[in-house]
Amino acid sequence: MEFWNSLLTEESWKILQELNKKYNFILIGGWAVYLWTKNQKSKDIDIVVDILELQKLKQEHLIKNDRLKKYEIKRGEIDINIYVSHFSKLAIPAGDIKKYASKVEGFNVTIPELLLILKQRAFQEREYSVKGEKDKLDILSILFFTEFDFKKYFMIVKSYKLESYVRSLIRIISTFQDYARFSFILRELKLKKKFIIDELKKV
Repeated sequence: MEFWNSLLTEESWKILQELNKKYNFILIGGWAVYLWTKNQKSKDIDIVVDILELQKLKQEHLIKNDRLKKYEIKRGEIDINIYVSHFSKLAIPAGDIKKYASKVEGFNVTIPELLLILKQRAFQEREYSVKGEKDKLDILSILFFTEFDFKKYFMIVKSYKLESYVRSLIRIISTFQDYARFSFILRELKLKKKFIIDELKKV
């Protein structure tokens, strides 16, 4: 069951592939989750770039969003969100994200442990919206469908003084009831839900 309209996600994927051929960036957001989990495809594209790459992206008709501390490119109904060092406000400094990147299917992608933290921040900011629901599904997908390293996650949250994220994550998992979207492995998810909460409570 896809969260977004398949025509939109197909168009977004084509745009992402085009960008990957032309620019150097680190992929975050929903498409990064998809590359790790192969579950829910994304509509919008979220990338992190350095200042030099931002200059190259100016040919794509960049829009500066001072309120949300990011740059944007509009392609029809697809939004490309661009985050840059010394300007954007992510859960951790944009300039540090390159330390937590890995190659997946030809893309530079944030590792699951950092990707989860970034998704948690997004969820906090828009919990009661449609995009917030997608953030929650992405958070659960990372936990359920990647080889998630809890020790690495704890190390990152402590490094950036984000210990409250652990408590927030326990709340998200504890209140999760929408098994319909993951019905194809219902029993396994119920079992892993308890395991994940137990791991988080060790902190």
